[in-house]
Amino acid sequence: MTTTVTALHAAAAKALAAQLPSSAPLAAQLASSVPAEHLAQAVAASYVGDVSADFAVVVTDLPGAAEAGLEAADLLRPALEAAGQALGVGVLGGVSNQGAAELAADPASIVFELLDAGRPAGWFVVRVRENGVVSSPASTFQGSVADKLGRINNVEMALTVEIGRTRMSVRDVLSLEPGAVIELDRSAGAPADVLLNGRLIAHGEVVVVDQDYAVRITQILDIADGQN
Repeated sequence: MTTTVTALHAAAAKALAAQLPSSAPLAAQLASSVPAEHLAQAVAASYVGDVSADFAVVVTDLPGAAEAGLEAADLLRPALEAAGQALGVGVLGGVSNQGAAELAADPASIVFELLDAGRPAGWFVVRVRENGVVSSPASTFQGSVADKLGRINNVEMALTVEIGRTRMSVRDVLSLEPGAVIELDRSAGAPADVLLNGRLIAHGEVVVVDQDYAVRITQILDIADGQN
């Protein structure tokens, strides 16, 4: 069986590559397979939502991981969450170092090679499940999305309020100490972002309620506006 590569496969690979820890954003291109010697190093997770999928990612070099004492699963989770969000609303399950031999061998899986300035830096495997769009256009499954999401109505998702971001090198992160000041990319008084499981859904202002911080919602975003 030949699996069709859809725009969703490509979007997931692009989103993951953009979030992977590296000195420069990685590029993703189709590949025939993951080299056998790297399969056991893969970090894997499943995504359940509008479109469900199974992911596995191998990165040959994780800068700063050893120095910071971090596991590959922890470092790669944000990238896997970004890949899931590219498929639509949903939730990413547990991320584990379980390898990718079984997933990579499935004919329904698509493999992307991750490139750093043209050089192989890793691989990403994605398998869209039956409630996805591998063999059907979007119009054929939209009617069943509500039923499928009903199965995860009680799943808790992380709601985060973000007042700003910045990018730092691993060297600068490791040199942080009490009293250090990190400048963010947002001016004072600008609205805060409200993110649901990493996806931007609203803007708001930070307030204090009973001496606890809270956020007052000022704008709810449409799905298209909230994509990031």
